[in-house]
Amino acid sequence: MKAPIGLHIQGSVSIAGSPLIKTLDMDIKAGQWSCLLGPSGVGKSTLLYLIAGLAAHVDFEGSTMADDQLPLAGRISYMAQTDLLMPWLSILDNTVIGSRLRKETPNTAKAENLLERLGLGEQMHRTPSQLSGGQRQRAALARTLMEEREIVLLDEPFSALDAGTRAQMQELSSQWLAGRTVLHVTHDPAEAARLGEQIWLLDREGLREIETPSAAIARPVDDPETLACQGQLLRLLREEGS
Repeated sequence: MKAPIGLHIQGSVSIAGSPLIKTLDMDIKAGQWSCLLGPSGVGKSTLLYLIAGLAAHVDFEGSTMADDQLPLAGRISYMAQTDLLMPWLSILDNTVIGSRLRKETPNTAKAENLLERLGLGEQMHRTPSQLSGGQRQRAALARTLMEEREIVLLDEPFSALDAGTRAQMQELSSQWLAGRTVLHVTHDPAEAARLGEQIWLLDREGLREIETPSAAIARPVDDPETLACQGQLLRLLREEGS
């Protein structure tokens, strides 16, 4: 695996002349899992679009730079809130589509192993229409994990899953992405407290960093520090929503 890279994002964001994020100064540490929370509409997903180079509709005054000073193009994988699976391809073919588009020989054995671990072994040869919403989201996660890029952007990757499956996917993802730089948008304080090695709260006033528990991720769901962090995040989010 290549050496992990950090990101520094600084500037302001607006859409159609209206300010969205007035002041942004964010250092995402190399090789760590960073979680971003905040009320709806403050620009969390927009920030992912900016980093991924997908924000043509957004006016950004500032800079997004890797700490090795090299371009970000080709070093980012991104999972959107919707699964974006190709409906005419099997789940296995969707998982390896990145390799096929780059005209590389796909590592089918690796993809099959990943799908088995994600609980999709029996569904890998089915098309997306034959899967439930939660299964489709797991398939989209498999496609993202297969890319193994240095920077991974996740937008609500576990939101369609039931609580038990969500915990399992958090654990598997933290293992699979260990040592990579992850920025994860979530609305779930429990998820952020469990996974965040950095935790950021974005609101109308800007961005602030929240102290994280000391245990390694994915933290036990009943870890006292994790529960205390979850409670703090929930209080802050309720204050922002009130």
